[in-house]
Amino acid sequence: MESPTPIRILTVCTGNICRSPVAERLLQAGLDQVLPGAFQVRSAGTRAMVGDPIQPLSADIVHLYGGTAGGFAARQLTPKILREADVVLTMTSMHRGEVMQMDASLLRRTFTIREFARMLEVLEKRDDSPAPAADMAAMWRELPARAASVRHLAMAEDASDNDVVDPYGRGPERYQQMEDELAPAILTILRFARRRS
Repeated sequence: MESPTPIRILTVCTGNICRSPVAERLLQAGLDQVLPGAFQVRSAGTRAMVGDPIQPLSADIVHLYGGTAGGFAARQLTPKILREADVVLTMTSMHRGEVMQMDASLLRRTFTIREFARMLEVLEKRDDSPAPAADMAAMWRELPARAASVRHLAMAEDASDNDVVDPYGRGPERYQQMEDELAPAILTILRFARRRS
């Protein structure tokens, strides 16, 4: 059953051409398989290279996991874009701080993507009823507050474990590191969505 108003997820990085587009396209592809039409995933950059396409090595990662990279154009993060999001997933703690500076009211629905994935794992362990949600949209709109409530149980051993490395201007090995840090978080979010649908 389609949600009349899609759950809006925003991914954020710096230039909006490497990390956040990969997260956007792979989350959208995976969530479309879980519940077509129920989610709208978009991305933006804190210092976006406005209008640029996804970097070729990032596009390769998107294709590798079954997403599509075509038709993408980087855009600048704005307060209006933030206000429209139900969940904001940043690529680093620094990006999360920049979101907070732009709109402090988003505190309880803004997370680094790796932190959010760990929080979902905590919620799954604590949940006595992993049955599908009756109202998927309502469950996802309440999810940021539930995730924030277990933040203390999902702390990273090292603060850098919250961040996804920036590969821009670097070689293939840095893109591989980005994939190694980003893909598990995306897969955790998709697995959570699948179990709740």
